[in-house]
Amino acid sequence: MDSMLAGDPRYLKRRVKSCTLDVHPTEKALVVHYEVEATILGELGEAMIGERKECQKIIRLKSLNAHTDTSSLARKVVEECRLIHPSKLREVEQLLFYLQKRKDSNDNQEKKRISPRDFTPYAGVELDEEASINRIDEYVELLYEDVQEKIRGATLIFQLARNPDNLEELIQNEAALGALARVLREDWKQSVDLATTITYIFFCFSSFSQFHGLVTHFKIGALCMNIIEHELKRYDLWQDELQKKKKAYEEFSDNQNLKKEHEKSLRKYQSLLIKQEQLLRVALCLLLNLAEDTRTELKMRNKNIVHMLVKILDREDEELLLVVVSFLKKLSIFLENKNDMAETLAVEKLARLLPCEHEELQSTTLRLLLNLSFDTSLRSQMVQAALVPKLSSLLADEAQRQLSMCILYHISMDDRFKSMFADTDCIPQLMRMVFDCGEEKMDVELISLCINLAANKSDAQVICEGNGLKMLMKRALKLKDVLVMKMIRNLSQHNGPTKSLFLDHVGDLAAQITEDEAEEFVIECLGTLANLTIPDLDWALVLKEYKLVPYLKDRLKPGSAEDDLILEVVIMIGTVSVDDSCAAMLAKSGIIPALIELLNAQQEDDEFVCQIVYVFYQMVFHKATRDVIVKETQAPAYLIDLMHDNNAEIRKVCNNTLDIIAEYDEEWGKKIQTEKFRWYNGQWLEMVENRQMDEGEPFLFGEDAESFIGNGEILERPDLFYSPDGIISADGALSPDFYTDFQSGELGQTGFMNSVSEQFVAAARPVSAYGFHPDDPFFYNYSTASR
Repeated sequence: MDSMLAGDPRYLKRRVKSCTLDVHPTEKALVVHYEVEATILGELGEAMIGERKECQKIIRLKSLNAHTDTSSLARKVVEECRLIHPSKLREVEQLLFYLQKRKDSNDNQEKKRISPRDFTPYAGVELDEEASINRIDEYVELLYEDVQEKIRGATLIFQLARNPDNLEELIQNEAALGALARVLREDWKQSVDLATTITYIFFCFSSFSQFHGLVTHFKIGALCMNIIEHELKRYDLWQDELQKKKKAYEEFSDNQNLKKEHEKSLRKYQSLLIKQEQLLRVALCLLLNLAEDTRTELKMRNKNIVHMLVKILDREDEELLLVVVSFLKKLSIFLENKNDMAETLAVEKLARLLPCEHEELQSTTLRLLLNLSFDTSLRSQMVQAALVPKLSSLLADEAQRQLSMCILYHISMDDRFKSMFADTDCIPQLMRMVFDCGEEKMDVELISLCINLAANKSDAQVICEGNGLKMLMKRALKLKDVLVMKMIRNLSQHNGPTKSLFLDHVGDLAAQITEDEAEEFVIECLGTLANLTIPDLDWALVLKEYKLVPYLKDRLKPGSAEDDLILEVVIMIGTVSVDDSCAAMLAKSGIIPALIELLNAQQEDDEFVCQIVYVFYQMVFHKATRDVIVKETQAPAYLIDLMHDNNAEIRKVCNNTLDIIAEYDEEWGKKIQTEKFRWYNGQWLEMVENRQMDEGEPFLFGEDAESFIGNGEILERPDLFYSPDGIISADGALSPDFYTDFQSGELGQTGFMNSVSEQFVAAARPVSAYGFHPDDPFFYNYSTASR
């Protein structure tokens, strides 16, 4: 006995080992993982029994925000938590810095499955007694009694199911689950309370993926779909009955009986509505959990789940609406469901929910609208539902700002809707956000929306109000911000007072056109300058002062820079060539041969060809440079080759240029007229030259040379074009001289063409479609910032 007492344990020794740190995935908290080693020591201090256990401690940092001093907070954490060794101070500081910079995401809230504990029992299922897992058989027996006893039994089982620890044991009791499923299937129409309570029980199981097979086995999902469909029909009947009694009361307002009956019906309706919405809510939550499996979700869609959900959007209960909108958001990622939402005008009903005081409902609604806003037709519905001013007002709410901005960005991609932003508070708020960024990098959603809006004339005027343009220029030039410069470039394309504001900034922009600046930034600066077709602007002075001519000439060499930059240089030359003195300056510098060389290199690129031809058009327009183009270069020959190009824009500019050359130079005029004549008659000439006589037919029109009338085409009779005056040649082609007289009007009223001068219409500046088009949105997908 004494020996046994000597071997009894004397005390317990605990030791903490292998402590590691991590951040909490959703909360602002540190997670300390550690291992506890417990050893029972004997009388002499020897180890008798040892055990290890892994533990964790969560250190929540509620005070952590963007302005917190992470170094001080790290020292405080290490001092107060004895599990963390002082040597880990640097690691704690780094984790705190990560938490500080990590953006809060509402996705975590949405991805978290709805828990049974999120629901509180409503009045119909509250009981004084407390359920015990040991008495489960008694509760199951109650399910075989009358309706009230069934409700009591189901309520007691529900109390057990709300505790996740009991679910494993309940799932083993197949008799209980089978009885619950049977009662729900047979008696759900008899009592809303009974249906709601049993649905709650199966909802508790659906909150865990491993129990989905059980819920599916009892076909609870299909039963919930039937319940929802039936309740929606009941709701319509209640509404009709209430409207009838209201109408009867309004027609006979003196009848007190009708008034009392209407009030009684209204009270009954309101009480029924509360219970019905509770049932709808839990049934939808159960279905939402089961929809984790896309095959199950497809079955729901086949049973018209989208139409049911959209119909419920008319309700007022915010908790029910939150479940409905969450469900629709999950469904909206599939094309078929999105199309169903478009057919049922879901956007119009969602617009009613914005703005609202329920923050989570508002956020979920915005996320659903964002999913839908990728569709063009649904964006039109959003505009018709007056969502633009509502979303603009939400920009003031920091929690909803990014979502609102993304939806507005998608709407602004359509040119039809851009002008609507000018009538809201959207643009002033966006400008404040831009200026509040200071020298920090702007969010891509913010600047993308600004770039799109700047492409609209009325929006551009609002942007430039006050010192708007001046502040944008200051930021762009100081930070070399390419995206802000792109926004400024869009602003510069609008004629009127907006373009005139750029006169004060021409020098600043021209100063950026150097080899030292980044090409992306120079492209935007060049594009902005090229848009400034302002009569009061002295381009010659700008070119001289900033020595731009050598830069422009050097960049015209094929391969000297990226094609985007070379194209902007060509467009810039076309803009400055409007001025006589500038055109002469550029011509003397040898830019025209460089343009012809570039034309040869880029002849397959329609945009390059069109812009180079426009430069030639500007050059021949001025007397000072006309001789250089016509007599010293082969530009007219290139223009003749291009006059019948497949691109309509190239043909237009080319023909106008050739018309000027034809009036100025007689020799080139004849060549141009001959080529035009050959083109106009090309089809006829080709038919005549390629006509082959049929075998066995010695003469073209038969032996008797029968009349062409009724038997042949008039174009098949070349002899009709012969004349004793010799004006028409024997090969059936009109001579260039005839064509000249024909155009000059010497043939009198029989001519079909007026003089060249009467045909001439000044060519408009071709719009650049290469690279970034001013009217196109810059970003197309907010999440990937793609273009």
